[in-house]
Amino acid sequence: MILEIRHYTLHPNKREDFIKFFETENRKALRDAGMLVFGPMRDLENPDKVHWMRAFPSLEQREQIKDTFYNGPVWNEQIEHKAMPMIAHFTADVVETTERFENFNGDPAL
Repeated sequence: MILEIRHYTLHPNKREDFIKFFETENRKALRDAGMLVFGPMRDLENPDKVHWMRAFPSLEQREQIKDTFYNGPVWNEQIEHKAMPMIAHFTADVVETTERFENFNGDPAL
């Protein structure tokens, strides 16, 4: 499984607005596109940061799902113009789970 661990620094005082938007609109759009999504999570040391993760079965499927989503109407007409003005900077770490990786329930990842 491929995971993206995403770190967003938001413009000052935008974190709660971003979290509300993520939880009410963005997460569903990402899941509808075929991504497993976990988060958002508040950073405990920086009030302008959030973290979240998304998962894909393989690198190839990651590229295909992302290309379809970011070139499609949901991102371009409904999400981008709301999300991007709140984000000052973001980074993403792309990782691959190990053979014995366990999910949050302690079960081996599928």
